[in-house]
Amino acid sequence: MKGSKWRGIGGSLMVGLFVAYLDRTNLSVAIPSVARDMGFAGDRFPIVSSWALTIFLIGYALANVFGGFATRSFDPKPVVVWCFTIWSAATVVVGFSTSLTVLLICRLILGVAEGVYWPQQSRFAKAWFAPGELTKANAVIQYYGQYFALAIGFIVLTPIYEAFGWRTLFFATGGIGLVLIVPLYIAKLRPESAAPYAEPPQRQSPRLTLDALGGPPFLLIIFSYITQGMLFWGITLWIPLAVRSIGFTGLGQAWASALPYFAAIAFTVPMAALSDRTGRRVLIASASLLIPGVLLLFLAQADSGYAKLALITVSMGLYASSFTPNIWSILQSTVEPRAIGSAAGIMNGLGAGGGGTLAGFLVGLLQGWTGSYMAGFGALGGLSIIGGLSLLAYGRLKQQESPAKAYVP
Repeated sequence: MKGSKWRGIGGSLMVGLFVAYLDRTNLSVAIPSVARDMGFAGDRFPIVSSWALTIFLIGYALANVFGGFATRSFDPKPVVVWCFTIWSAATVVVGFSTSLTVLLICRLILGVAEGVYWPQQSRFAKAWFAPGELTKANAVIQYYGQYFALAIGFIVLTPIYEAFGWRTLFFATGGIGLVLIVPLYIAKLRPESAAPYAEPPQRQSPRLTLDALGGPPFLLIIFSYITQGMLFWGITLWIPLAVRSIGFTGLGQAWASALPYFAAIAFTVPMAALSDRTGRRVLIASASLLIPGVLLLFLAQADSGYAKLALITVSMGLYASSFTPNIWSILQSTVEPRAIGSAAGIMNGLGAGGGGTLAGFLVGLLQGWTGSYMAGFGALGGLSIIGGLSLLAYGRLKQQESPAKAYVP
């Protein structure tokens, strides 16, 4: 059972999230040609491309919260199968389209379906893995799938786009989901009723309260997650164009876009070892926002494209390797089991969806006003520092709670 759950549950969800992130980021690679073919190149580009890139996150924000609440009474397996089917089909439809309206609708569908999908991963982790395995399980399911997709994805997607065009890119990414991932999930994922750590079924879902979510300190987690969502999506949505603007083109652009995410993977093992050895999850997650935030503030002083890329790479590597695995373990350790799906949906919806939407427009509009993507990246650094401070405040509040409820960061 132990080996099969890591391969069948953890491995399958990791591969699925890998493909999900290809579907999210294909437009970031293809946006110059899509803009030309759909008529929003030129002066309209900053505004319309911001909408095109972020409308996914608008649907994602709403559906994460909705999905967490609405699917509490459903087994997560059919939910993830149907979600993957719907958004993969929408991605394929984009490849056939010549309409900006169709593009926006399909990207909104992508966001809604992936937003419902995301909380189910925490439900699988909580039901199938022991409390002492949660950080590793989150790293396998969410972290590696996400960052391998971003590291390898830009290197793979960029040459496909340049060789075959943006339509083939959407056919390929959507088709992988329909042909490979949906059958994989049907075959390998198992119902929650068979899980060793599943909560007993309840006739009625109990009322969700703030106490079930961890009390008022939960709001500080949400705020910190909003700032990290801005950091992550503000850079990820725009990085192909940002690195081109500082001198990287062709295959160099692909590798420069991928480098921050390779750094995240490289930093993961030592940072995970530090987290496991010290048990200081909150402190490490806080530092993973504070240090990158400071580094990004130095982008304006960096003279060369290589120096700017180095600052972005180290910032994203430190942030991504330390924040994501720890924050989900903190959530799953402090929220009541019955509220895990809802809490995950709220946090990811407001954080990744809401924060990412704001950041997508922030970077796009600042680029339009200043002519530089680095202005937006620097602003994200300042917001990241505020998020790190809020997470430190969360840790202090949890330490002051009664011994029966306190979580030691």
